[in-house]
Amino acid sequence: MDQLAILDRRRLRRKLTFWRVLALLVIVGLGFALYRLGGGEGGVVLPHVAQVKITGMIQDDTELLERLEEIAENDSAKALVVSISSPGGTTYGGERIFEAIRAVAEKKPVVSDIRTLAASAGYMIAAAGDTIVAGDNSITGSIGVIFQYPQIAEMMDKLGISLEEIKSAPLKAEPSPFHPPSEAAQQMIRSMIMDSYDWFVDLVAERRQLSREEALRLADGSIFTGRQALRARLIDTLGGEPEIRAYLESRGISQDLPIVEWKDSEDSSSLWFARAMANFVRLTGLSEVFGPGALRPWGGDKLFLDGLVSVWQVGKE
Repeated sequence: MDQLAILDRRRLRRKLTFWRVLALLVIVGLGFALYRLGGGEGGVVLPHVAQVKITGMIQDDTELLERLEEIAENDSAKALVVSISSPGGTTYGGERIFEAIRAVAEKKPVVSDIRTLAASAGYMIAAAGDTIVAGDNSITGSIGVIFQYPQIAEMMDKLGISLEEIKSAPLKAEPSPFHPPSEAAQQMIRSMIMDSYDWFVDLVAERRQLSREEALRLADGSIFTGRQALRARLIDTLGGEPEIRAYLESRGISQDLPIVEWKDSEDSSSLWFARAMANFVRLTGLSEVFGPGALRPWGGDKLFLDGLVSVWQVGKE
């Protein structure tokens, strides 16, 4: 190969490298723009209905509280759907989330969406919504407060282990797992539980427009299906997204607005570009053009099956 051909090849290689780098920069810039436009942390700018999912045990969750505050301040979030699948958790954690949701409701409509389960502190959170939608067979209720602690004194006796303690007053460090509680300790614990319980009952009575007597009848720890909860006035509507959309429309929120999930910031940080692209396609309506439905006339639905269905069966591995 002569020298001229080698020089031409090097020039061509430099040009290709330049255009590749430029294309990469454009893609990165576009990705960042889509991230901000289509679902980046606190960066959704197109009108939408925000959704927050609350699952598992409820605790004092600072990240969730900050997310709810961002939704309250984000003018592009026209409403909020709080989807709950939780057996409950700490009373204080539920209280803080309840107050954060009510702060959102002062600025925009809020729908509580009870999924499989929203009991105890989960129902407390649901009560913060302007309206509550649940499935026919969703489980909710369990209005009450519980305080549990273990007792290992008998086991220690069998092992020949004893514990000596010196304390400033009889109720210090009570209840203790090392000995049964005294009558005074039991009274102290019950007083604390009933104070929180009264607060919970009053909250339910106020939010569900029930008399205190009606709320007390429901607050015996019982759980209810969605149908039972509707009869007891603990929820407003049976259904799912269509009923949520219908309520929001009655509050002036267009049914055409996409529902965009505001996720935990840690979840949002991974695969952000792919998520931003997906959100952008959904927000701009391009999913109707490029989604599975577009290929259905040609049998495309068979290309987008979710896979085999797996179910948990009691007594089987």
